Amino acid sequence: MSAVPGQARVVVIGGGAVGASCLYHLAKAGWTDCLLLEKNELTAGSTWHAAGNVPTFSASWSIMNMQRYSAGLYRGLGAEVDYPMNYHVTGSVRLGHSKERLQEFQRVVGMGRYQGMDLEILSPGDIRSKYPFVETHDLTGALYDPYDGDIDPAQLTQALAKGARQMGAKIERFCPVTGVRRENGEWVIETPKGEVRCEIVINAAGYYARQVGAMFGRDLPMMVMSHQYMLFDTIPEIAAHSAATGGKLPLLRDVDSSYYLRQEKHGFNLGPYERNGRAHWVSKDDPFPEDFSFQLFPDDLERLEWYIADAMARVPLLEKAALTKVINGPIPYTPDGNPLIGPMPGVPNAFEACVFTFGICQAGGAGKVLAEWVTEGATEWDMWSCDPRRFTGFEDPEYCVKKGLEVYGHEYAMHFPHHVWPEGRGKKLSAVHERTAALGAQFGPYNGWERALWYARPGDDVSEDAQRTWDRKGPWFGAVREECAAVRDAAGILDLPGFSRFVVEGQGAADWLARQITGKVPAVGRLGLAYFADDKGRIVTEMSVARLGDDRLLLITAATAQVHDKDWLTRHLGAGLTLTDETTDWSTQILTGPKSREILASVTDADLSKGWLTFQAAGLAGAEVFLMRVSFAGELGWEIHSRVADTAAVWDAVLQAGKPLGLSPFGMFALNSLRVEKGYRGWKGDLSTDYTVLQGGLERFVDWTKPDFRGKAALAAEKQAGVTKRFCTLVIEAGDQDPPYMSTIWHQGRVVGELTSGYYGHRVGACIGLGMLKTEVNEPGTAVEVEIFGTRYPATVQADQPLWDPKNERIRA
Repeated sequence: MSAVPGQARVVVIGGGAVGASCLYHLAKAGWTDCLLLEKNELTAGSTWHAAGNVPTFSASWSIMNMQRYSAGLYRGLGAEVDYPMNYHVTGSVRLGHSKERLQEFQRVVGMGRYQGMDLEILSPGDIRSKYPFVETHDLTGALYDPYDGDIDPAQLTQALAKGARQMGAKIERFCPVTGVRRENGEWVIETPKGEVRCEIVINAAGYYARQVGAMFGRDLPMMVMSHQYMLFDTIPEIAAHSAATGGKLPLLRDVDSSYYLRQEKHGFNLGPYERNGRAHWVSKDDPFPEDFSFQLFPDDLERLEWYIADAMARVPLLEKAALTKVINGPIPYTPDGNPLIGPMPGVPNAFEACVFTFGICQAGGAGKVLAEWVTEGATEWDMWSCDPRRFTGFEDPEYCVKKGLEVYGHEYAMHFPHHVWPEGRGKKLSAVHERTAALGAQFGPYNGWERALWYARPGDDVSEDAQRTWDRKGPWFGAVREECAAVRDAAGILDLPGFSRFVVEGQGAADWLARQITGKVPAVGRLGLAYFADDKGRIVTEMSVARLGDDRLLLITAATAQVHDKDWLTRHLGAGLTLTDETTDWSTQILTGPKSREILASVTDADLSKGWLTFQAAGLAGAEVFLMRVSFAGELGWEIHSRVADTAAVWDAVLQAGKPLGLSPFGMFALNSLRVEKGYRGWKGDLSTDYTVLQGGLERFVDWTKPDFRGKAALAAEKQAGVTKRFCTLVIEAGDQDPPYMSTIWHQGRVVGELTSGYYGHRVGACIGLGMLKTEVNEPGTAVEVEIFGTRYPATVQADQPLWDPKNERIRA
């Protein structure tokens, strides 16, 4: 047995399409001293039995970027590395059965156009011009994607591997990783062929990723499920069509029925995503196998009967074909269906590129993204949708199985803005959950925490079906309007469990923080917003900072940012400093509105004359709380931070005191309405690494007088060169729908920007958009258009100030 190289700069574990792409892109970036270890042969695992579809379609901006890049790479890869590639760019027809589905298609057309792709909406009468064998009598239309197609997964993997080798990278097959350990700041990778010392390691082990992750002390949030697709024999009409056209039929997807149908030679490949899916390797009688490299599960066609019958009714030619083969293989799923690409949380110099449900179409882009993480420390596109740190540890195996089955059974589902998926709920409950539920709260999960989205009134439709709409005026609309009115005219209280809380302390803590953030560290006893930039000046995160002492700081950030921000802080923590995660110890309520001071005065001994952006310890309902004079709703208000054990008593006292004054509970939908009226940015929407701090309109949070801070040089260069696009607020004369994320902004027939938030502002009575706009048209009063589900609506650029209470007189009252 030959020995492996004893040293490498990077070791990639796993030789499927994704692992090979990581190696290829690392070598392309000039990091040629890299080694890939594969326990069996290249392509073993999910890659071996993958169908090989290569769509560009996605409702996610970042994943569409990744898949678009993959398709472009594959078109030229064979010639680049001199390897034969069966890559058929056939286009695809995605069928729609409803008005809502056509709206989704229109949104994706707009996203595709912005990324340089020309997608097309087909009327029912036009569909057969692209796919002559389909029944169209009950369809509302279709989406045609000319960039779609299919590729041979084995050839793709071998081509990427060949390209990597040509650039100097190495591959060792039949070399399983049996253990890892950390020595002298290096990773030591243990294999039967010897040990490899490396600076960086990448887990690209597919459905073995959890076992590999365990070697690093990491429990990956994933499950494995079986996916079946069926191959059908030659059909004369298909053969004749190919002979006449010289090509293949487009790939057909009936997304409302949940399957794809692809021409395979002169027959068909049918792949359903059934609602009654099956998880594997989750019980003692179905243990995880030591090796499942080139094996399949037994056929299980009974659960596909409905889908097969539906496909035969949609394309009657399928009935003529003989079934020749069934492929039933394992596919890994995370709880949200997106892969894990990025830093391994809490583990130095370790990354993940694994748990790909659609690894073939995403492999090219995933390799690009992963190589950027490793070689540059950041990615071109904000990749939060795939970042491993979006999961925070509550996702136990039962949760992963439930969510994986749900995602699989709704693989083509529309993701409506007010819809909440029902599986895996109730993982984290507030101390007042039962109280808010009794008041009519309709909940949604935030990092597993159940938060009230809105409070239903008697007669409001609270069914899941009622949530499945793009329309603004769902059953929540009237209730949310009333909640916003209460905050405006009296006061509202929002239970907000799960804020991420970190205490950083030690000699020099304030000076350390000053180097990490773009702005000033607040004085002792004061609060401030802090923005963390990367070395390119892009927005990494936003935190509230409370200066508890000279060198003792409380950092508060979004619930979903818990692992991301803790990981960022830990990786950059100064010597001698300590970081304590207090997230689970505390809970929060927001009390806000013009009568909030009067309400608090009757239940606390606090000095309520203290001004905006101050905090104090105070007694309330027999407990010590922290009162922070801030309000994300843009009204006079306080955040009430209480120990979890004290939270119920605090809630009861405030609610009772507020009843005579019109206090009303409100939810996250109302908070979203209130915050867009103030132009307050949301994390990983308006605030992301897709934008620099200056583009985000946050220069008032930049202290140029500081000797240095992370990203200062890049931001100074950008300021000198001129910021090309900048944050904007628009008032939109919208129709019945609010604009979804990444809706396109037009001016005089050209694209000039995109929306990062869009919602109805109940206090100002208008649809509001927050986004990014080219600097030359970002002037108050400029008339633009916002594309919402394919229709362009007039909009007006507003001044760089809040639409509601522009001078902040109410919040400072």
